[in-house]
Amino acid sequence: MRFSDVFSRRIFLQRGSACVGLAVSSSLPSFLSSAPAATVEARTAFGTLRGANENGVLSFKGVPYAGPVDGNHRFRQAPPLQPWSGIRDALKLGPPSWQPGKTYFGIDEPSAQENCLVLTIWTPAIDRKRRPVMFYSHGGGFVVGSSGAPSQDGGNLSREYDVVVVSSNHRLGLLGYLYLGDIAGEEYRTSGNQGLLDITDALKWVNENIENFGGDPDNLMIFGESGGGAKTSCLYAMPAAHNFFNKASIESGPGIRMLEKETATETARMVLRHFGFEDREWRKLLSLPVEKLIEAQVAVSRPPGLPGSRLGWRQGISGLLGPGAFAPVVDGHMLPNHPFDPSAPAISKDKPLIVGTNRDESTFFFWERKNTETFELTFATLRARLQQEFGADAETILATYRQSRPEASAPDIYIAITTEGMFWIGALAIAERKYAQGGAPVYSYMFVHESDYIIPGTMHKFGAGHATEIPYKFDNIDVVRNSGGMAFLGPTSTSAAAAHNMSEMWATFARTGHPAAEGQPSWPAYDLKDRATMEIDARCKVVNDPYGAERELWERLKA
Repeated sequence: MRFSDVFSRRIFLQRGSACVGLAVSSSLPSFLSSAPAATVEARTAFGTLRGANENGVLSFKGVPYAGPVDGNHRFRQAPPLQPWSGIRDALKLGPPSWQPGKTYFGIDEPSAQENCLVLTIWTPAIDRKRRPVMFYSHGGGFVVGSSGAPSQDGGNLSREYDVVVVSSNHRLGLLGYLYLGDIAGEEYRTSGNQGLLDITDALKWVNENIENFGGDPDNLMIFGESGGGAKTSCLYAMPAAHNFFNKASIESGPGIRMLEKETATETARMVLRHFGFEDREWRKLLSLPVEKLIEAQVAVSRPPGLPGSRLGWRQGISGLLGPGAFAPVVDGHMLPNHPFDPSAPAISKDKPLIVGTNRDESTFFFWERKNTETFELTFATLRARLQQEFGADAETILATYRQSRPEASAPDIYIAITTEGMFWIGALAIAERKYAQGGAPVYSYMFVHESDYIIPGTMHKFGAGHATEIPYKFDNIDVVRNSGGMAFLGPTSTSAAAAHNMSEMWATFARTGHPAAEGQPSWPAYDLKDRATMEIDARCKVVNDPYGAERELWERLKA
């Protein structure tokens, strides 16, 4: 299983939005359409934008931040954005990146395009108040998704906590991460990190323009979930992004290691051979229809697996990156080193960090693949599965988890093992390495608010599965629930409180560098003595070294 494979569908994030989009005339070009009554204008260095004024928050959608990336600019850093005259409408979501299938779910979101470098901005007011800026990178590994998913709409965060929220679309998959540096030469040495460079260009645009939207360019937080967490891990280590943010949060996507150049070059040759090209014919990729490139991406990708495979259990999600993967490349230039291996990046020593996961991450992946067998495990079949996956270590693993979780069922234990192997242990490694720097603090969390949704064909609850925290940190649970979507929300009586806690903690961190919410316990920084971790729920609590015996087990097995 590859990291890029396991984030391929987010069907349960499809519905619900605070703003369902504004009607514009379909007979006019997309950025010269007639405007609705409630609009607002903002100036940028490139021209004036017309946004929407809805429900106490202003939004600007489909805002371009760089030039076209098709044709001769394919696999290269985007050229500068060119100014426009007149007033450009920013009333509708911009296009997502090309990707396999329609794996993006924004309401009235346009079809994927190669030229997808656009932002969405939410702000309480167009003034000079210099509010904290929260810049979000969407999930979907490095291959699918968009910033338009309703559950991550930034309107409520902006209105409720007086912050500016920004999200971006950027190149994904083969278009964003095909490494040609060792085949095409110096001109393409950054080709394996174009998706990250797009995000860096977006951050640069924000740095230069966000004051005109009521934001403070000198107080910006980057954050992201799943693939967005891994993107954030990389940005935290990228010299090109260093001056554009002040703090970060890595959520359910601990990106410790990325692709080596040799592996990425092997993938590039797989793509070339798919088309019958020799290395010297690489320029033919520049003129191929983008649909053909996506077909090649799918063709060379390894078949997806499930949590628990031998590929990833000792290295977390980083263990899933191999030939056929499209992900950032340690190219010695844009990404000089692995993000958090062997240590936290020195260039971000003084930037505060949040890192954590959900308690039951892997339920999502077994549910997504309709792998109901996992939810029917007995202790006998669990033992057999662990022996197949971990060999002689199986008995020790099972005994440790049964002692640590005496009330847990066999499926619960397997979900815990696979969640920790793929996510939690990696998050702890990042926290430990950040703490070891002796610089800015790092804060550890575990999202534990449960969904009581019963997975079809089983008697097992979804729990705090992968991605379930997204509408909580954006405080979007009401609009998601009222839309009839998102069966994975927690109990109605407590979910609002959990959402308020998480969204306030994240907004406070953006403002001050220390996460906090009124009425909740003080969140201590992580250290190796107490290993303080905030459990996020309707009533939060600080737990020192949660599941410590399991952590110690994995440390011994990884040695």
